[in-house]
Amino acid sequence: MSFLDKIFGGKQEQGDTKSFWKTIKSEEDLEKAIKESYETKVAIFKHSTSCFISKTVLKNFEKEIENSEDLKSSFYFLDLLAFRPISNKIAEDFGIRHESPQLIVIENGNAISNASHQDISLSQITV
Repeated sequence: MSFLDKIFGGKQEQGDTKSFWKTIKSEEDLEKAIKESYETKVAIFKHSTSCFISKTVLKNFEKEIENSEDLKSSFYFLDLLAFRPISNKIAEDFGIRHESPQLIVIENGNAISNASHQDISLSQITV
């Protein structure tokens, strides 16, 4: 990774994905996340891999998760540039305006919270 990529959020490094993330790459993956929301809260982080702000918010959110104990939630990651139709489906199905970065919390099949940019916080899930 070049120096400028490190500063401005260029290409993602290989192996940079945290172990707590489940990825959404298909409508089937989205359906699994929604189904899981009937057992535990599900957080979907919609990330633009080309955006420095999105990368910064993602890193801060990941640090919050790593520094927390006893989280009983599932965390899903959506690369919205690679899977834009799924991002659009989420916005349409849950009646939430698309933003990036964005965190949507789902419980019992319904979006109970959503935030974008600096408003994204673990407190959305733990409340």
